[in-house]
Amino acid sequence: MLEPHSRIFVAGHAGLVGSAILRRLNREGYDHLLVRRHDELDLTKARAVEEFFQSKRPEYVLLAAGKVGGIHANDSYPGEFIQQNLVIQANVIHEAWQANVKRLLFLGSSCIYPRDCRQPIKEEYLLTGPLEATNRPYAVAKIAGVEMCWAYNRQYKTRFLAAMPTNLYGPGDNFDLENSHVLPALIRKFHAAKTDAKSSVIVWGSGTPRREFLHVDDVADACVFLMGLPDESFDSLLNASSPPLINIGCGEDLTISELVQLVRDVVGYEGEVEWDRSKPDGTPRKLLDSSCLHGLGWTMKTPLTDGIRSTYEWFLDNREYLRC
Repeated sequence: MLEPHSRIFVAGHAGLVGSAILRRLNREGYDHLLVRRHDELDLTKARAVEEFFQSKRPEYVLLAAGKVGGIHANDSYPGEFIQQNLVIQANVIHEAWQANVKRLLFLGSSCIYPRDCRQPIKEEYLLTGPLEATNRPYAVAKIAGVEMCWAYNRQYKTRFLAAMPTNLYGPGDNFDLENSHVLPALIRKFHAAKTDAKSSVIVWGSGTPRREFLHVDDVADACVFLMGLPDESFDSLLNASSPPLINIGCGEDLTISELVQLVRDVVGYEGEVEWDRSKPDGTPRKLLDSSCLHGLGWTMKTPLTDGIRSTYEWFLDNREYLRC
């Protein structure tokens, strides 16, 4: 399990999840954190990743690096989503084995599960049905990462765990309207409409799909919690007969229409909402069954309305940097 002086590599430390994990580890007093910017270490380059692992010898790896985005980004750049994610995770997982890393946590996404999956979604439902078409390349890449962790555990006796968070949001999110996820996109849209005194805001889809949301600081807390489990508890998640997979969620969801109203109220926009039903809804519902994680003793701490409010405050403080 993690110790205060453990050598911990946070891959993707500048991203939404990676930066939250780094904040959490710093707050907990871990003092041997290994981080590299993209210009210092390109994780798509196998030789560079090999040299890093052999020279720095991390003991623990949290793999949060990868290409992410919302429906539009996934639909527009499917080649980039599958190629970059496959290469990054293959390089990091392979070199973690070569360097005898004690534990690795691979971060994926709830989109790995079938589009019309039974709800709530249990880990065992992986590969039981067709994927959502709009993000299938990304989902396939992440499924490959789960399989790679499982394969290395079986063949090389590694201790690699794959964690699948639900929809995430929070400080450091991507607010670009073309490539962002739904919650940060709504924050930006309603803020712009409020600032420009627009009478209405157009939102994609019908508003009927249901989604579960988790603040990024909560998922970071869950990741550190998992990596810090006693050996017996951690190893219980690595059953050789099934993928080493655990869901990270809060257990509650809401409709996109309800989410729109929450964001609208937090931002203070008083105009109308217009639904563009020509745009895709995506998966009808994605509610994770996180009973395995909760049974280990972890629970979320950030109510959705409070999280949206703090995320909006972060957005306001960083507008100039974000060019919004």
